Amino acid sequence: MTLIEFFEDKPRGAKIAMARKLNVSKTWMSLIISGRELASPELSGAIERYTKGQVKRTTLRPDIFGDLK
Repeated sequence: MTLIEFFEDKPRGAKIAMARKLNVSKTWMSLIISGRELASPELSGAIERYTKGQVKRTTLRPDIFGDLK
């Protein structure tokens, strides 16, 4: 699942809440969600934990994590 798919059914303000919880700016989170920027390896792991594994770090950064089967 991508971050865009994750937020499809979330209420207004969910993206801002995630950004605050992960200690990044709303703008940076928006850029990552849209795919215009890449999350750092650390942030990718934090997003995976925040989404309870629904958004995998391998989806966010396949160049680093590849297939972790």
